[in-house]
Amino acid sequence: MKHLLDLLAAIALLVWGTHLVRAGVLRVFGSNLRQFLAASMGNRITAALSGLGVTALVQSSTATALITASFVGRGLIALPAALAVMLGADVGTALMAVVFSFDLSWLSPLFIFLGVTLFISRQGTQVGDFGRVLIGLGLLLLALRLIGSATGVLTQNPAVQLMLESLTSDRMLEILLGAVLAVAAYSSLAVVLLASSLAVQVVGLDVALGIVLGANLGSGLLAVITTAKAGNSTRQVPLGNLLFKLLGVTIAIGLIPLWTRFMEPLVQDPATLTVLFHLSFNLMVGLLFIGLTTPIARMVNRLLPLKKSKDKSALERPNHLDPSALATPSLAISCAAREAMHQADIVETMLRGVLTVIRNNDAKLSQDLRKLDDTVDDLYSSIKYYLTKISRQQLSEEEGRRWTDIISFTINMEQIGDTVERVLLDIEDKKIRKGRNFSEAGMAEITELHTHLIDNLRLGMSVFLSGNVRDAQKLLEEKVRFRDMEREYAATHLDRLSVMTQQSMDTSALHLDLISDLKRINSHICSIAYPILDSAGVLAPSRLREGLK
Repeated sequence: MKHLLDLLAAIALLVWGTHLVRAGVLRVFGSNLRQFLAASMGNRITAALSGLGVTALVQSSTATALITASFVGRGLIALPAALAVMLGADVGTALMAVVFSFDLSWLSPLFIFLGVTLFISRQGTQVGDFGRVLIGLGLLLLALRLIGSATGVLTQNPAVQLMLESLTSDRMLEILLGAVLAVAAYSSLAVVLLASSLAVQVVGLDVALGIVLGANLGSGLLAVITTAKAGNSTRQVPLGNLLFKLLGVTIAIGLIPLWTRFMEPLVQDPATLTVLFHLSFNLMVGLLFIGLTTPIARMVNRLLPLKKSKDKSALERPNHLDPSALATPSLAISCAAREAMHQADIVETMLRGVLTVIRNNDAKLSQDLRKLDDTVDDLYSSIKYYLTKISRQQLSEEEGRRWTDIISFTINMEQIGDTVERVLLDIEDKKIRKGRNFSEAGMAEITELHTHLIDNLRLGMSVFLSGNVRDAQKLLEEKVRFRDMEREYAATHLDRLSVMTQQSMDTSALHLDLISDLKRINSHICSIAYPILDSAGVLAPSRLREGLK
């Protein structure tokens, strides 16, 4: 039992090492890798080569599939080119399996020592993230050595030897096992390396090759599962890649005996034969299907046709929340910030429309603007959910602050939207339905407050984007100025009531509520400045407490 637990722990360490390498590479090079992929789509050959190179670094064809799928989803590249990238990506992960099949265990302690030193001493920087990559590589190499040791001990057990002697090859069962392991481990590379280690003494070469085919199928299935909730345009790339793998596995099943008869006289080591078979399989699929990306793309388009949404406008779709960017925290933070600005634009549309509703008693416009609050709420939920999927442990100190700033900004925008909706309802009930109008002086005051409010909202959006301390300080000054204006106009309104101005008397309650609500909206806008000033260390504690009230 102890030796079995040792084997399971080594397998877990192998999966974890692969994950650390993938996460570290995406953190250090994520944005550059995406730009490199996007710039290499001129033809199918360069697209495939770019997929090979990116996947060799990331060590995950699934991660490459998600990045490429996001490009197709946003219409940046054509589906045939994206499928060519995936053919290259599969060759890239197979090449890395060959590299790791060599005895590199002597590098494991060096990588772990250097990695831990860099990660601890330069935490939150790109150097620290590179240390994470080295730790992952070291653990991966250590895990391969431990798997070899554990399997060697296990196979000396008489009960295990008896079980292995009775084991017969069942190709479909092997493929199913490999696919399940690849999905569970979130890495076909880890499963292939595991199969190569087990091929020596545990399962034999023939069973290991079946598991390798299943691992390839599992990696394609994993990308399909990951994008299952995305739109059809994003799901097309993983589905096309899965079709390639299904066709490839179907062909390869019949070629395994021929391949083993040819290769066994040349290479005697079962572990090496296993990883070479993995490479041969992906090279075969790439060469066979590189010229068929267009027909496969047409087939995918029939299976997952693109449909134009008739129920939602562009405003109602969170366009910038790219799922593939989640593996690169800095990029995901930027995506969330862009969507937060999208939310703020809708809030500005609502706020601008309030004055038109007041002036023209436009009930239809008021209803349309109130509907936009549902969009603001939906965007807030989408952004919040997206941010929660970003691993906080992988965020640098600066990224962590930006994460908090985005959450705070979207909360303020959502609360502004709710307030505007309530203001519009009051205007409909107390002004439009009763056919009342503000006095000329009262309307002038509301217009001036509204103009300052729009200016402050635009300044707040600028502060959120740039983090400029001087603009943030100016925004806080505007909070004081707006509060003084609200008090002044409330007093002048009461003066008009004292001289029995009929229009002022009819709209008094609405007028006072309105300028109070505008002040409340302005407070939410000015709250954008507090995190910026607090991070810069220029915010007095009393001002911070005031902003949190």
